[in-house]
Amino acid sequence: MTAPNLLLLSSSRANNSGYLESSRDWIAEHVGDRELLFVPFAGVTVDWDEYLQRVQEALDPVGVRVTGIHRASNAQQAVREAQAIAVGGGNTFQLLKTIYDWQLLDLIRERVLAGVPYVGWSAGSNIAAPTICTTNDMPIVEPASFAALNLLPFQINPHYSDFVPPNFHGETREQRLQEFLAANPSKQVIALREGSALKRRSNTLTLLGSEPALRFQHKKSLELLHGPDLSHLLG
Repeated sequence: MTAPNLLLLSSSRANNSGYLESSRDWIAEHVGDRELLFVPFAGVTVDWDEYLQRVQEALDPVGVRVTGIHRASNAQQAVREAQAIAVGGGNTFQLLKTIYDWQLLDLIRERVLAGVPYVGWSAGSNIAAPTICTTNDMPIVEPASFAALNLLPFQINPHYSDFVPPNFHGETREQRLQEFLAANPSKQVIALREGSALKRRSNTLTLLGSEPALRFQHKKSLELLHGPDLSHLLG
């Protein structure tokens, strides 16, 4: 067993970029010449074949070959034989429920811990954390558990924004994360703004992109994390 090799993107786009355009060079470097097994389960209003095609077209310019797990005759065997694994964004609850239903959670974790590169964006990044309890998504379905891949010692919150629209009277993202920490005071949350990513290679953690990450801890001041080296968060 080895430390995981992860690329966790906050989002599939940055600013007005095309789909995965802002991160495809990162993905190509991370995956190398390996074929990428794509998990489209977070897609709810998009057909999984259409989702696969979208990812294939986005990564074709950098030479990354992509296949879909939903097209495999045996999904579990496809994970066992995967050279690299990518999990796309969408609804995190739908994603995790389907992974549990298809009995893939432990298999994916085992393969990633064995050194298979993992790429996630949005919901696919959420499930790399111990649980999905800091997702931004609506619980449209109920997974068997909120426990996720547990490839990092902290929670992730992608798409982080502190923008508050005029006349908005609901909880802000920061307030929601503080609620999680009040209920789980021993945990910490790393929030990623659009266009940023975390890259873990063995016991080194790097922040990619120009935006700082944010570290939320119970009863501690919000901390801005400037890259590139965030390896202390793995301790």
